[in-house]
This record gives sequence, structure tokens and C-alpha cells, in this order.
Amino acid sequence: MIIVCGLRQAQDEINRHGAKSVIGILGPETQHPRYEGIDEARHLRLSFNDINMETEGLVGASVRDAQRLVDFIQGWDRKAPMVIHCWAGISRSTATAFATLCVLRPKADEMAVAQELRAASPSATPNRMITQQVDVLLGRNGRMLRAVESIGRGENAYEGTPFVMKV
Repeated sequence: MIIVCGLRQAQDEINRHGAKSVIGILGPETQHPRYEGIDEARHLRLSFNDINMETEGLVGASVRDAQRLVDFIQGWDRKAPMVIHCWAGISRSTATAFATLCVLRPKADEMAVAQELRAASPSATPNRMITQQVDVLLGRNGRMLRAVESIGRGENAYEGTPFVMKV
């Protein structure tokens, strides 16, 4: 099980679900916290801005970020839940949740996974840059990006409501 939330809710969600792994995605200017109950080896920290195209002065998701993400997901034993968070729980974390499901379900239809994401979170607006990078690494030939584009922008929200997805 994966739990998707914003930074503010991360420790509460770790405690509530007994998570033992965390993926945190924050801007380069934001320090990643340490979480009680999470071994450092099971905490992936990614630092890039929430942008969907190259933007001067900001850092987008890189191929290296995508590879670290895929490697971390593939190394997850799934014995305990994993929390995935970004600042607000709307864009970078939902793209990471989508990527997680695509990594762990290699034969899954991307459109069906995107619809599952939308059903779980009306505000989910997956970050295009990380989605595109993971799509290339997984050899999905643009299907992941087309799938998140098909669900469109989520409902407006300052902060997403935490949600759970089964792997």
C-alpha cells in the first residue's frame, strides 16, 4: 500500500499506517525532514521544483531523479506501507504514486492506472516532467504521459487530502 500526502501530514500518515519507507519530493530550497520510525536507507529524498517544463532559475526532475526513484521502488519489499509526499500532496507526489504503480505493475494499462489515481484523489495533478522521465526509463513509449494528460488537471486545492492506493 502507498499513502500519498503533503509534507505537513507525512509523519501522521507514517504513524497511522505503520509505513517503513518514504519518498519525499521537495524543492531544492526546502530541507527534507527525518521521520520517526523510518530507517535512513528507506527514505528517498528527491529535490526538484514542481514545474512541467524547463524554466529558467528552477530545477526540474532529471533522468537521474527518475532513475533513483525507479531503483528505490524496485527495492521496496512491500512488507509495510510506503508514504509518498511532496509539499502539497498534489503534483510531484501523485506523479510518483502513478510511477510507483507503473513500476510495480509492468503489464498494467496506463490509462486504467491514471483513472485509478483520479478516483483516489480529485485534486491529483501529476507532474509531467517526472512522469515523462519515468516513462522513458520504463520504455512505456509516451503512454504514461498520455495517461496523466487524459485525467487532466485535478480540482483546485491548496493542499491535497491524503489518500491510499493498493499496489
